[in-house]
Parts: sequence; C-alpha cells; structure tokens
Amino acid sequence: MEFTAKQIAGLIGGRIEGNENAAVHTFAKIEEGQEGAISFLSNPKYTHYLYETKSTIVLINDDVELEHPVSATLIRVSNAYEAVAKLLQFYESVKPKKSGIDSLAFVSPKATIGKDVYIGAFACIGDGAIIGDGTQIYPHTVIGDNVKIGQNGLFYPNVTIYQGCQLGDNVTIHSGSVIGADGFGFAPGAEGYDKIPQIGIVIIEDNVEIGANTCVDRSTMGATVVHKGVKLDNLIQVAHNCEVGENTVMSAQVGLAGSTKIGAWCMVGGQAGFSGHIKIADRTFIGAQAGVISNTKGGEQLIGTPAIDPKVFFKSSAVMKHLPEMYRELAQLKKELAELKEKLN
Repeated sequence: MEFTAKQIAGLIGGRIEGNENAAVHTFAKIEEGQEGAISFLSNPKYTHYLYETKSTIVLINDDVELEHPVSATLIRVSNAYEAVAKLLQFYESVKPKKSGIDSLAFVSPKATIGKDVYIGAFACIGDGAIIGDGTQIYPHTVIGDNVKIGQNGLFYPNVTIYQGCQLGDNVTIHSGSVIGADGFGFAPGAEGYDKIPQIGIVIIEDNVEIGANTCVDRSTMGATVVHKGVKLDNLIQVAHNCEVGENTVMSAQVGLAGSTKIGAWCMVGGQAGFSGHIKIADRTFIGAQAGVISNTKGGEQLIGTPAIDPKVFFKSSAVMKHLPEMYRELAQLKKELAELKEKLN
C-alpha cells in the first residue's frame, strides 16, 4: 500500500511543507529513515536527525522551528506522536484480514460462529462457544466450552480461554496467555492442602489488549473482571477475584494477589506487586518494582517497597547510603557515653 503526503495530511489534519505528491509505503524511525518511509519527530533530543534522515516524509509538531534545510517533505501537526499512532492504527485497519475455517481446525457442532471469522489450523472451539463477527483465532488457540467472544476479537497462536469466560468486542490477546485458569486457592489441612474449587469465571470487557504470557485467573465465585480499555503488558498475573478498572495500564511482570481492586485510569510500572484484598483508587500512579500493601486515596504517586510518596522515598534513599557511617558514629557515641557514665560514677 502506498500513500501520498496529501492523503496522509488529509487523514490526520496536517499541513504540508514540500511535495504533496511524495509517496510512502512503510514506517521507519527518524534515525533509521529510508526512501519511501514516513517517520516522526516528537522528542527534541532527536531533532538533529530531521536534517539527516533519508525518510521521504516526516511528521513534526507545529512549533518546531527549522534551523537548516530539510530534504524530506514535512507534515506539521499539533502532536506528532498522536498523529503517527493514528496512522499506524489506520495502516493496521486496511491490511487484509484472514477469514475462513482451516480444514485442520476443530469446531464443535454445538458452537456458534459469526460472519467473516478466521479459525486457524489446530485451533479448537468447544461446545456452546459463541464467536462474534470478524474475530480472528490463530493456530493452536483453544476456546473452551461455553466461552462467549464479541466482535472483531484477535487471538494470536497458543492462547487458551477456559470454559465459561466472557469477552467483549475488540479484545486482543497475544500468544501464550491464559484466561480463566484456576485461582490459587488451597486450604491447609492435617495432611496437606485441600483444593478450593474455583467455580467463577473471567469477564473481559471491550477494547482490552493483553500481552504475551499473561494470566488472568478465574474467580472462586463470581468473576474476575478486566474492565473496558485496559492494556496489560506481557507476563502479568491477575489473580482470582481481582478487578482492574477501565483504561488502566500495566507494564510487564506486575502481580496482583487475590481480590485486589484496581481503579480506573491507573498506571502501573513494571514488576510492581499488590497485596491481596486492597483497593487502589482511581488515577493512582504506581512506580516500577513498588510493593503496595494498603489502600490508596486516589491521584497519588507511589514508589518503593512498601510503596510511599516519591519525595519521602527519595529522602529516605539519600539517608540510607549514609547508614553505615551513621552506625559507626552511633556506636562511637554509645562507647563515649558509657565511659563518661563510668567516670561520673
């Protein structure tokens, strides 16, 4: 597919400086530009590449002032990063989609399959499953009995959706992820641990994307819920009976213990961990590797373990590196105090 600067500017509401007929067919980072590619500049640190890049078209912000001539055709927009995101979404939307059921796939005669669905080789669709229109299920993916999937879902190879789970429209799940495995529920007994049956389900609402090798466990009773617009990175664990609020995003290796409730529009850095049965209020920012052990008030920024206000954390960190010296001084003071008491006595 090839697009001209004029077509692109019309799509994103940009202003052209240069050849409106300049054509591109691919994307490239500005520092790795090539002929026929479109790049973007949003970080001022990369401005010098604007004068060197070989890309045919470059998206830049309206407020960028040129210090030297450029060879590329420029398209000015209010926010170059948002504009390129919009272009990438458009590019994906016009790519041809696979359709049809591969002869090597297994589809239960009791399943309901919508229109324009793709089911790849060795995929398995269980009894009573409902697959919405336009959904794509890649090879070796397993959709369990009585699973409900909305329209335009995208399930990459080796995804597993356990029985009874419910997924909305426009849900994307990447390879290796498991939705609806048993929650980690065991009761200690005299001779070991007795398994507590996990009879609930997982509900994933519309416009959710889940990265590779992420697990969302089914609830003991009721449902583990991932609300609309949530974006989960790779290697995340969402335990039984958790709830993730709408439009919350989590980076890789985050772990939620059972019955954790995360509010809407939260941002969670990589490797952060949450104790069970706590509530994280809306719009809370949790830094990478934070350990959250109690409820939050909302609108907070928390880092460290246990998670605290960043200002307190940085002050504590500054003091911590002096602890060995402070320990020696304290020991010396204690020694001198003991000697002084002995003399006084």
